[in-house]
Amino acid sequence: MRDSTGPTLTKWPFFVGDALLLCAAYLIYSQTHGPLGLRELSLIALCIAAAASLGILPFILEYGGLVKVAEATALTTVVSQIQKLETIASDITTATGRWQFVQEAADKTATSAKEISDRMTSEAQAFADFLQKANDNEKGTLRLEVEKLRRAENEWLQVLVRMLDHVYAVHVGAVRSGEPNLIEQMRNFQNACRDAARRVGLAPFAAEPSEAFDAQRHQVLGGNGAPPPGSVVAETIATGYTFQSRMLRPALVRLQNGKAEAAPDLLAQGKSEGVIGNQ
Repeated sequence: MRDSTGPTLTKWPFFVGDALLLCAAYLIYSQTHGPLGLRELSLIALCIAAAASLGILPFILEYGGLVKVAEATALTTVVSQIQKLETIASDITTATGRWQFVQEAADKTATSAKEISDRMTSEAQAFADFLQKANDNEKGTLRLEVEKLRRAENEWLQVLVRMLDHVYAVHVGAVRSGEPNLIEQMRNFQNACRDAARRVGLAPFAAEPSEAFDAQRHQVLGGNGAPPPGSVVAETIATGYTFQSRMLRPALVRLQNGKAEAAPDLLAQGKSEGVIGNQ
């Protein structure tokens, strides 16, 4: 099917020329009387060949025009494609430039982030060192305060134990006096003092007569060496004390069949101080 946009060649002049050549060949044939000679045959053949050539010539020319038009169209398409490729290449170049810009920005951002991270790490380390130093200083201060509190606690425990020892000695003196009213008053006074001491964790205890000697809870005042096995307590010379369930001082006792080598007055002279000071 012929393209409507291609060139159109007028064919009737060629057809007219074709018809004239055929008519000329016929005239040559009709005007020759007798057998056709070589000259006549050559002219007739030449007219027929010229007519045939003239008949197909417009088609050949038209086909050539169509081919040229097709080539021009293809060339136009190629040029258009080349222009599109140039546009695409320009877009690729622009995109590459933008990508390079984005990559540079990303590199700068990564560098800034690394610097910020390093700075944060450094500041965190400095803050941790500061906290460690502050913690060490605070621990040292607390240690000193605890030592002061322990010394103060030991001092007031010594004072309180000495007071209770004096109260016990006075109570023992009242018992030895044989005065019932005095014994009752001193017993009440001693119980009140011991109740007050128990409120701060100081609990006095005494060994009962005929109680078995316990080296963990009892101590023989002025005794040399360990008592023999099976020893029995005769009386308590000075009460023992526990502070917050911790043994502070064993009870000072006299054993049966043993020699009393100390009196309660000796306790008032500060024997309890040496025992508490070793705690």
